[in-house]
Amino acid sequence: MLPVILAVALLLPAAAQPPAPKPVAPRGAQTFQFALANGMQVLVIPDARAPVATQMLWFKVGAVDDPAGISGMAHFFEHMMFRGTRKVPGEGFTRAIARNGGESNAFTFYDYTAYYEQIARDRLALAMQLEADRLANLDLSDANIATEREVVMEERRLRIENDPQRLMSEQMNAALHLSHPYGRPVVGWMEELRHIDRATASNFYRRHYAPNNAILVVAGDVTPEEVRVMAQREYGALPARPLAPRAESAHPPRLAETRLRVTRADAKVPILSRAYRVPSYATARPGAAEALETLAQVLGGDQTALLHRVLVEERKLATEAGASYDGYRRDMGEFNVYAVPRPGVSLENLEQALDQVLAGAAKTAPSAADLDRAKTQLVAAVTFRRDSQYQMASAYGQALVIGLTVDDVEDWPRRIRAVGAGAVRAAAQSLNRREAVTGYLLPGGGK
Repeated sequence: MLPVILAVALLLPAAAQPPAPKPVAPRGAQTFQFALANGMQVLVIPDARAPVATQMLWFKVGAVDDPAGISGMAHFFEHMMFRGTRKVPGEGFTRAIARNGGESNAFTFYDYTAYYEQIARDRLALAMQLEADRLANLDLSDANIATEREVVMEERRLRIENDPQRLMSEQMNAALHLSHPYGRPVVGWMEELRHIDRATASNFYRRHYAPNNAILVVAGDVTPEEVRVMAQREYGALPARPLAPRAESAHPPRLAETRLRVTRADAKVPILSRAYRVPSYATARPGAAEALETLAQVLGGDQTALLHRVLVEERKLATEAGASYDGYRRDMGEFNVYAVPRPGVSLENLEQALDQVLAGAAKTAPSAADLDRAKTQLVAAVTFRRDSQYQMASAYGQALVIGLTVDDVEDWPRRIRAVGAGAVRAAAQSLNRREAVTGYLLPGGGK
């Protein structure tokens, strides 16, 4: 299943992935947390602006939890959860939600898998019933597994193997993280997807899909007590189960920068891309992740940012340039920069110019105007997302599932406003080429 909204990036991680929401605190609302006796955590975000509710069920299982030699299992299960149960067979889940005016989907990333429904508030109990049924009674027949295995393999062919940018991104990711599970593609390697069978699927379902491994987030026109009663009725009867220990993998040390040069006949334009291994919100010292977030906005947030101004407008070396920070992970995060050269400009010359911009950011703190604009853009984007129940539920769920707290979400705008120019310069100084992979994608030759 694919998320409704995809994060916008030139080189996307090779997987169906969720949007990357920043923390959102609902306008004037409170959040309420409690737990069911079986261990399911529940967060309620009342929002009475429309008679609609969004339910998101976040599981603490993602690509890092894939069995050795069978990458892509977590993503495969995102698909399997829509294959039906004895009570609601086949595509009955999706059809039932649609018949009641709602929509449903799911997404998988390295540290989590999430399922959601957006539906009228008086049909929320139905959505919970359906989720509880597939959480306990999924049809793991040989036929269903074979069918969905082929679906996932075809998704990989269409979305990864026919897309040179995604292929290079996948290779860069593997090189960046070495033996850490973050180096495996979320969608899985084709050769390993072939080995998914009923035994491995049943074991994965039993060890990860349990109420005590889930966080239920409900945002919408509901009260905490209404959600408590419904959640207890629909989910509370499900028994807790022993869970598989989560992967706690050390990041192997990197001795030098890795460089990749990929030439593909199906590449439309040359691309320069670099990914740095950096601390995440879950691993960084206080303020460091926020400084990296702000640095990414200063460098490449939009067409007013430094990389675009210098490389595209002033030096006319590139047609596009940008930067991003992926910090919502249980382990290390990534900082990415990219540029697309103008015709006649070599990737080597473009890289030299990009490095000069990065070196300038490490030497000289951003101007007050650039810093204020970047922080205003970040906080404003969060403010606009408050109008979406889905974005609110996503922000809280994504934070909680990687070990952050509600307070971390709600305090994020203040922490961004507190980032100083010196902290942004220090963030630029922390971008270590030894902790980086640089990729050149070039048109030409065979696949």
